[in-house]
Amino acid sequence: MTTPLGVGDLVAWDGGVLLIGRANRITPVHAHQAIQVVFGYAGPVGLRATDDEAWTPYPLGIVASRQPHTMDATASTYNAIVFVEPETAIGRALTERYLTQGIATVDEPDVRVACANLFAIWLGGTTKAHLVNEAARVVSALAKDIAPAVVTDERILRATEYIRTHLDGTVPLEDVAAHVFLSPGRFRHLFAEQTGIGLRPYVLWRRFIVAWDLLARGESISTAAHRAGFADAAHFTRTSNQMFGFPPSMLQVDAGPTTRPS
Repeated sequence: MTTPLGVGDLVAWDGGVLLIGRANRITPVHAHQAIQVVFGYAGPVGLRATDDEAWTPYPLGIVASRQPHTMDATASTYNAIVFVEPETAIGRALTERYLTQGIATVDEPDVRVACANLFAIWLGGTTKAHLVNEAARVVSALAKDIAPAVVTDERILRATEYIRTHLDGTVPLEDVAAHVFLSPGRFRHLFAEQTGIGLRPYVLWRRFIVAWDLLARGESISTAAHRAGFADAAHFTRTSNQMFGFPPSMLQVDAGPTTRPS
């Protein structure tokens, strides 16, 4: 049986995914769509663009979307990876602020505090919602003046509920817009304004949230893929590789972020 890349907890939200736990082995060189933020609990994490380069230690490293890289987090007691959708407002801010060179390092006091707080609540045992909030604080500390989007428009709240209950099938823009009595063009603009993300990547993130939750609860990859609206297990696996750089089968995740590592 293939050793999983890591063992720990996974939580996801619209436009972001947190993996937190132990790394079992070095990841091979790969590239993916999501921006990757990585940091360790005790000691830096090693990153490099190719197997021919020397490892560079990062207190916190940010990897640009589509940037080839490999990571060695095995020397750190625990580590955290936050994936950010690059087309969100925060993703664009991270790209503009840090990612002109593909891989960047950040070592700032407010960011260190946010990272330490995330590990502290995870190690103490916590709720999924609390972990999501603390992971979002790390990203917000990096993005500085860009706060996570908060939906307040009742039409978009109704739209997101409609999307949530229709993920097992297709979710066309026209259908969602009609549900809240808006034209497709007006809805597209309002949705991006309110959520900070376009409809298509939002739906894809919602599919991943459903699928990861089902996998953590013991469902098969095929069942999780079907219930989350992917065409089949192969589509789910292929999209996971494209988005995050690993297939679903390569992670061992727990059903809820209440793990107290020994």
